[in-house]
Amino acid sequence: MKNLLLTALCTGLLASTAHAEGPDHFSGEPSRTLEEALTHLNEYNARLTELLAKDELSNRDLGTVHELSYTLENALARIDAEVDAMAVSLEEVHLGSESVDRERVRLNGMAYLNAARPLTAD
Repeated sequence: MKNLLLTALCTGLLASTAHAEGPDHFSGEPSRTLEEALTHLNEYNARLTELLAKDELSNRDLGTVHELSYTLENALARIDAEVDAMAVSLEEVHLGSESVDRERVRLNGMAYLNAARPLTAD
């Protein structure tokens, strides 16, 4: 049992190393800001929707999906990081309201609202 587990672990490590070292591996478009991430999410979701609407996916289609997924992953990672930062600001608003700290509420509330604006803008 131990040998089987060790073999599986080594195989997984070798596969991930070979995958990471691929010279032509696609990295996707970076999402440097929340706005850029949301744009990529909309554009690349639309492309993915078109591909998935096909009755059959060709090998070329699968390659395109593979490439699209990298940009979508980058976008989601940026969105996740930005939302995590918003949650910190909002927690400060919450704690400030509990401790009747008006300045803490105002400063962190404005930071939160400014950060969240791209998610709520029409």
